[in-house]
Amino acid sequence: MNAYDVIKTVRVTEKGTIQSSKFNQYTLVADRRATAPQIKRAVEQLFKVSVVRVNTLNVRGKARRQMTKAAGKDSDWKKAIVTLKQGDKIELI
Repeated sequence: MNAYDVIKTVRVTEKGTIQSSKFNQYTLVADRRATAPQIKRAVEQLFKVSVVRVNTLNVRGKARRQMTKAAGKDSDWKKAIVTLKQGDKIELI
């Protein structure tokens, strides 16, 4: 997998904004098959930063209903919380 396949997007939330300002941590959506070392290499390659730690967890999709009685489900996804070296940061627009 190349770096663009490993990292899908950056999650921007209130909690994530606080984490980035206080602890220099960023929350990413990664490919479900990606491992922590692969995520670390991809972040360092894409954003040109030094990664100290990568924590990952698999998030189960929520049960949903779309205007009918039939139930559905969101997709499962992998969350990666990346801690960067002091002084480094990812520029989000």
